[in-house]
Amino acid sequence: EVCVGSFYIGKYEVTQGQWRKVMGKNPAHFKDCGDNCPVESVSWADVQSFIAELNGMGERKYRLPTEAEWEYAARDGGKAEKWAGTSSEEKLADHAWYDANSGDRTHPVGQKKPNARGLFDLSGNVWEWTQDWYGETYYQSGPRDDPRGPDDGTARVLRGGCWYDYGGDCR
Repeated sequence: EVCVGSFYIGKYEVTQGQWRKVMGKNPAHFKDCGDNCPVESVSWADVQSFIAELNGMGERKYRLPTEAEWEYAARDGGKAEKWAGTSSEEKLADHAWYDANSGDRTHPVGQKKPNARGLFDLSGNVWEWTQDWYGETYYQSGPRDDPRGPDDGTARVLRGGCWYDYGGDCR
């Protein structure tokens, strides 16, 4: 159990149109999906470059959510939901694009039902980067308040699953 402070998180995944506007190019594999489709095929380092460019465009400062913040947002403020918006596998297709309903591709953001916080596509469609390094035992010994993940590691944390994952993997 952890506690997170106040934070803002995007209502939708970053779209190909948003990425192109900030970075001047579209790295997505599914370019034919359109500007409202989530950008995919980007590394954690690519995302850091995007955030740096975005932060240079205005007064607001952006960052990736921590894993704990992402979980809090996806689970409607800490509810014990298995997926963002539901714990029912029968209702997962109402909230997520995954192997059973995606047609083997991404889809425009915001077409499925949001979770109770009004956030879309936190389960399925595309994997989402968090700011954290992966640490298998981090939450056993890390801070309870606003955990930021380990200071270093060999892999970054992805959450939410994607269009090609089985329903059980869209967490």
